[in-house]
Amino acid sequence: MEDLRIGVIGFGARHYLAIHAHQPGEGSAITVVADPGERGKANAREAFGEDIPTVDTVQELLTHHEVDAVMILTPDFAHAAVALQTLEAGIPTFCEKPMAIGVEDTDAMLALAKEKRARLYIGHNMRHMPVVRQMKDIVDSGRIGRVRAIWCRHFVGAGGDFYFKDWHAERAKSTSLLLQKGAHDIDVIHWLAGGYTRRVSGIGDLAVYGDVTDRRDNSDRQMRDWYDADIWPPTAQKELNPVIDVEDISMINMTLDNGVLASYQQCHFTPDYFRNYTVIGDAGRIENMGDGSGDQIHIWESRRSGPGRPDAVEVIARADGGHGGADPSLVAEFLAFVRHGGVTDVSAVAAREAVATGVYGAESIRSGGMPYDVPAVPDALRRYFDEGQP
Repeated sequence: MEDLRIGVIGFGARHYLAIHAHQPGEGSAITVVADPGERGKANAREAFGEDIPTVDTVQELLTHHEVDAVMILTPDFAHAAVALQTLEAGIPTFCEKPMAIGVEDTDAMLALAKEKRARLYIGHNMRHMPVVRQMKDIVDSGRIGRVRAIWCRHFVGAGGDFYFKDWHAERAKSTSLLLQKGAHDIDVIHWLAGGYTRRVSGIGDLAVYGDVTDRRDNSDRQMRDWYDADIWPPTAQKELNPVIDVEDISMINMTLDNGVLASYQQCHFTPDYFRNYTVIGDAGRIENMGDGSGDQIHIWESRRSGPGRPDAVEVIARADGGHGGADPSLVAEFLAFVRHGGVTDVSAVAAREAVATGVYGAESIRSGGMPYDVPAVPDALRRYFDEGQP
């Protein structure tokens, strides 16, 4: 089997996904990297060797280098513009999540991928996390009956470092952290529920970080340069982004197309960092106590159980690699999809639905909680992707 030639576009915070794809002699290899910054190019040479070709632009990559697929690992606001170029060229495309920061862009990506028959894969790695897969298996087994409600609380203990010291803090570049961070969880809610949000409403605020006056333009640095886990409380943060106009606490309520009711809460100034999902069926419920290897999923399925006394406990499996082993599994699925096509656990339509829910959820928050209807993907387009992009 010849190595797939993979081009990487953007070599920043998510570059380690490309590392998983670099398996020369074993099926795939990174053969060119496009990044406008000298630091990105230097990091690529450090990762893949001094001989790796590096270019400044997507157009240079497409014009001067033959690739079998590309991985878009740019900042969120560039996803759509880059993907529309690679899809136009008919190249199988991995696009990091969120798919884009606007619904019109996600829909344009879906339509062009279908028109050009260019395989499109979105990097929703949480569908490969052991905690999510195990909860999905429990739900699909029917053990807790038909799903009726899902609640998710997301405690983002590193929010000040991860999202308020660079472009993430700006609406113009991220729309809302309901996309950058919440798209993961909205997608998981949809997957566990077996449906998509059709109405959303929310409340939120810039409660803490907007009052921090110590600001700096950090465009000359990367997250590892400023991350400091010892900073506490959040009001002690320094060198935040000059512009901060996204919420640091958000709560949305969702009505799905199959009648499931869901809620998602996200806070960026908590001391702890984990996701807590509760899935309630008409015959029981499950809840994860932690989301990493060795943590637990509690299962209640009788009236004899109670607080801290579930009927059963399932230990979250251990897997190697980032995000609980999800990242290498995600990249492996993408590479298999490039070669063979077919239905994948990750869904481009679901990725679009997560963005749409986040976008309209943010609109609701900024409109005093007004409910918004979330437009659906046209049936023909949805069928095409659900059938594996034949």
